[in-house]
Amino acid sequence: MASARGPRPRIGLALGAGSARGLAHIGVLQVLEEQGVPIDIIVGSSAGALVGGIYAACRDLAMMERLAMHIKWDHLVDFCFPRMGLIAGDRILEFLRILTGGRSFADLSLPFGATAVDIETGEEVLLKDGEVALAIRASIAVPGIVAPVRAGGRLLVDGAVLDRVPARCARQMGADFVIAVSAGGNVGGAPDRHRREPVTNVFEVITTAIELMELAILRQRIIDADVVIAPDLTDIGPTRLDRAAEIIERGRTAARAALPRIAERLEEVSAW
Repeated sequence: MASARGPRPRIGLALGAGSARGLAHIGVLQVLEEQGVPIDIIVGSSAGALVGGIYAACRDLAMMERLAMHIKWDHLVDFCFPRMGLIAGDRILEFLRILTGGRSFADLSLPFGATAVDIETGEEVLLKDGEVALAIRASIAVPGIVAPVRAGGRLLVDGAVLDRVPARCARQMGADFVIAVSAGGNVGGAPDRHRREPVTNVFEVITTAIELMELAILRQRIIDADVVIAPDLTDIGPTRLDRAAEIIERGRTAARAALPRIAERLEEVSAW
């Protein structure tokens, strides 16, 4: 006898940090769209906020993939005297305003949130009001590299400092069922032992050091998600925009592999 079904759960997508490897989120979103998996809420941290926020504003994955294939760090970087970061971030903000169409959170048809950290109080902040581009800019402010953002009386930096994969925040925004995407490394158990790419510059020194700390924290906690998608990206360095096509394809591969688990868990939840 078939079980009675309740209403469809609200599905939240929690997109994690990963620097250039966060482009894998584009591949994951492509597969979920192709398979008709409805997404009701997106929350992103750092690179996840970048991809999630642009997607929530434009809903054009084909454009996002084309852009990923051609973007270079030179298009985004504006070096400054290092008072609070090596990169001022003004060029990044203007770029984000173009991609999001200058939209505010209230303009979005797909609810979106970006996580950041108030570096003066140590608090995690879920940004879901005001200008979308500014919220993304705050969420990707890697300490020591990109200058923090002063907003609402807070000094905000990269959301991944405290929560690399913001599944809990997706539930906070109303998701009943959470699909989390970890684009930066192992999400449980022992540290990854794969050989990483050589570290060759100050940006990679800082981003890799911060990432190692974030991953150590992540391995000690349970990601509050129904399904975790973790593309295999440990052999790709955090600044490798030149490997965008490969990164996106690995996101697609991981998402396809997770589809049976997503269907199974949705079946379980819907049957209650």
